[in-house]
Amino acid sequence: MRIATYASVSVATILILVKLLAWSQSGAVSLLATLVDSVLDVLASLVNLLAVRHALSPADKEHRFGHGKAEALAGLGQAALITGSALFLMSESIQRLLSPVEIQGHVYGMGVMVFSIVMTLLLLAFQRHVIMQTDSTAIRADALHYRTDLLVNASVLLALALSRWGWPGFDALFAAAIAVYILYSAWEIITQAFDHLMDRELPDADRAAIQKIALEHAEVLGVHDLRTRRSGIDTFMQMHIELDDDLRLMHAHRIAEEVEAAVVAAYPEAEVIIHLDPVSIVGEGARQRF
Repeated sequence: MRIATYASVSVATILILVKLLAWSQSGAVSLLATLVDSVLDVLASLVNLLAVRHALSPADKEHRFGHGKAEALAGLGQAALITGSALFLMSESIQRLLSPVEIQGHVYGMGVMVFSIVMTLLLLAFQRHVIMQTDSTAIRADALHYRTDLLVNASVLLALALSRWGWPGFDALFAAAIAVYILYSAWEIITQAFDHLMDRELPDADRAAIQKIALEHAEVLGVHDLRTRRSGIDTFMQMHIELDDDLRLMHAHRIAEEVEAAVVAAYPEAEVIIHLDPVSIVGEGARQRF
């Protein structure tokens, strides 16, 4: 995850430099849009870098559940930056529509866009690998930025091509469309961050899978009050399992450990807490709370 954040900052910095040169040569507002987007990518990636470093630090006396929610806080910070950039681009687009400016240096600008697309694809491939390994919220939010960048860069490439062929008005229109899409991306990041901060349950499919794992143990007679949440790359689970009334304590404890081991085998980053209930005292209401 740390390497992914370093790669993200490095790629965004390189793209800022080449896009700044391209914009100074052409004056295209669509190029300005993608330049601003890359500047925000650097700021967001720096926030991610700090957040990931903090999120990966081990639990301590003040934070017994770890520091994983730092990733969600970073996501909210990124969303604020993205929203600000979208509003700025929208304003610039409207001004350019009202006061058109001739674009210069089309070929240079188009070459920079092709370079940006290639660099972004390489970064996304690496981020996808990291997400598959860690399911990190911060890296997922960063990857969302760069998937947006692919569309941004492709649209700017098209806008420059159309401008070169005598359609300059598309430059500002594409910039406005980019601003709208960036706002949509910000909303997606906000939604994901709030899910983590508000301890949203795991998807129903995962909850059903956890229950199934517990019930596969021959001596588990039922499961209820399953609670789950995510914090960074960690998952926390609590559940009550129903056992025969007459089991000895050591036997019941061994069953709980076996169920916990089975769940952790399926969810390696999970911390599982299991409460034991005699089956005779569990009412139907408790089972319905699953």
